[in-house]
Amino acid sequence: MLFVYYPKCSTCRKAKKWLEENNLEFQEKDIVEDNPTVEELKEWYEKSDLPLKRFFNTSGMKYRELKLKDKLPDMSEDEQLELLATDGMLVKRPVIVTNDVVLTGFRQKEWEEKLL
Repeated sequence: MLFVYYPKCSTCRKAKKWLEENNLEFQEKDIVEDNPTVEELKEWYEKSDLPLKRFFNTSGMKYRELKLKDKLPDMSEDEQLELLATDGMLVKRPVIVTNDVVLTGFRQKEWEEKLL
């Protein structure tokens, strides 16, 4: 199981604590130091069953600096995923990747149903 997180995010810290408390083995991936590849992002996005807008957290500073609010609707899914991979703007909420499912955010009830 892979745990992808943004270290300054309080939700990510809560998720890590939840994983540890439930004795779930995981490998960490800090998106600040080790950005996911476009291929990884595409795979995770497809497994997440989320609309891209929800998968792509647009709250970061880079998002505001690049004025992406107006540009995103005109970008293809591939272009948006490419942007996530190159600029480190992946979901600034935890992402848990297993063989067949990707869980984002801190929906503890959903995590319990799928991981415990």
